[in-house]
Amino acid sequence: MTSRLLIVPAAGLGSRLAADRPKLLVSVGGVPMIDRILKLFSGVVSAAVVVVNPAFEPDVRRHLGGSPVIVSTVVQSRPTGMLDAIMLAGEAVRTAIPDEVWIVWCDQVAIHPATVQRLAGMAASHPALALPTVTRQHPYVHLRRDARGRIDAVLHRREGDAMPETGESDMGLFALSREAYVDLLPAFAREVSTGSATGERNFLPFIAWVSRRRDVVTFAATDQMEAVGVNTPEELRAVERYLSERERPAS
Repeated sequence: MTSRLLIVPAAGLGSRLAADRPKLLVSVGGVPMIDRILKLFSGVVSAAVVVVNPAFEPDVRRHLGGSPVIVSTVVQSRPTGMLDAIMLAGEAVRTAIPDEVWIVWCDQVAIHPATVQRLAGMAASHPALALPTVTRQHPYVHLRRDARGRIDAVLHRREGDAMPETGESDMGLFALSREAYVDLLPAFAREVSTGSATGERNFLPFIAWVSRRRDVVTFAATDQMEAVGVNTPEELRAVERYLSERERPAS
């Protein structure tokens, strides 16, 4: 049986949501984001590592006591970027020795269970990296491909990159082989520079970096709404409507 460890970077403060609590504890349709994420992946992963802000770590640990999966927390003391947040789970990965290391942003609560199952199937062929993508207008992130269809660059609007009118975006969900996490990601981290606009060490350029060295497989997500992260009140309302319609029992 394939063993999987899930990493959930969740050190955000939720300032754009104007929340009175850490972002991962903000409710979406009456359920905290982190609870939705852990329930979604509970049948697929054996354990999870949640990366938290030090100011909220005790509260988050208490909240996670009733999780459906085994959860540990690590603290990201400085907001240096998603790459550093993901690498903070390194000790847990080396201890657990999972076959795969999955990563999901804590606000991607609209991911469909069918997409999770399909990702598990894709990862079973042992690529270095597997991920669902969506095609969307005015993308925030664009996975640029070369003539052979290989991802050769990751463009990011917030770093000031020129973006296409229509692009292919990730949706904050990734499945890495253990080798990709233990060996390739640290090698990438030694080479990567900080973002020109944000000053952060981003994870997404790893997609293009590893694509030049190992197999990367992608597939279309079940629904474009799955890619909507909950960062603003408007996105929160949109995701709540989507989940309400999706979860409504068939008449």
